[in-house]
Amino acid sequence: MSERPAPDFTLSATGNQSVTLSALRGRKVVIYFYPKDNTPGCTNETRDFATLHAAFAEASCEIFGISRDSLKSHENFKTKLALPFELISDPDEAACEAFGVMKLKNMYGKQVRGIERSTFLIDSAGNIAREWRGVKVAGHAEEVLAAARGL
Repeated sequence: MSERPAPDFTLSATGNQSVTLSALRGRKVVIYFYPKDNTPGCTNETRDFATLHAAFAEASCEIFGISRDSLKSHENFKTKLALPFELISDPDEAACEAFGVMKLKNMYGKQVRGIERSTFLIDSAGNIAREWRGVKVAGHAEEVLAAARGL
């Protein structure tokens, strides 16, 4: 368990909102970074978090998905999946860089820079309580929920 402060950011989110991480102190927060809206893995991961949203809420934990997609893309993705939480747009990679999730990946034999699927559980004091990197989607949201309940 790491106890380092989560990097702060203020970014635009769906629902005409702006999210400032430090403003969420006093609540537990899950931030999951994912590569791209409307791709199979990201859709499944986002659906899993949406399915468990009520259980996260019972654990006093907020959820935010974050990627480099535009707000317009996020709004469409949120509507399509009927998401009960907001998606944060990070087109300039500010939060991605702060959390160290940008990686070189091989795609079709080419090196491309992209988001490594990663999740951070932030405790009510604003510290990173748990982090998952190189996430495999199956069962991941349930694992994060168990960790959130344990805080």
